[in-house]
Amino acid sequence: MKIVVTDACIFIDVIELQLTGRFFGLNLDIHTTADVLNELYPDQQQILEGYKTSNKLTVHVLSGAEQASLMTEDYPKALTPEDRSVVFIAKKLGDAVILSSDKPVRNHAKKLCIEYHGMLWIFDQLVDQGLVTKPEAIVRITTLVNSNLIYKNNSEMQAEVQTRIKAWSN
Repeated sequence: MKIVVTDACIFIDVIELQLTGRFFGLNLDIHTTADVLNELYPDQQQILEGYKTSNKLTVHVLSGAEQASLMTEDYPKALTPEDRSVVFIAKKLGDAVILSSDKPVRNHAKKLCIEYHGMLWIFDQLVDQGLVTKPEAIVRITTLVNSNLIYKNNSEMQAEVQTRIKAWSN
């Protein structure tokens, strides 16, 4: 089972697209940090608390020493403390994948040779593992693009989305 460390933007998208249960149904060992959870609205935190309680979500609480190292290690200024915690835990876990749609996080993961993916990969996994039908994936990915500026204003992402919609339409 692949270990993934998830940031707030992925949780927000998954929750807003009403894919939370299916996301946690993926054949993934899902991790995050307490710092990331604290970025979310209380209702979003409450949704994720159920998955934490049922051991489908592992939440890492960084020690004081670990928090201090986040502030002294060489991270790009574009990374928030919460983003840094995701990278830190991914490195600590070893063969973990970072799930994020944030460009600074993805760029830093690439620099560190840490595998990373975003919502489009999650959609691929949901379809491939039979947790979302192709017609539903088309509806949900279209909703994502129309509601999220990361996808709406990025021609490369638009092309990736269109490739998936075309494949799922057949």
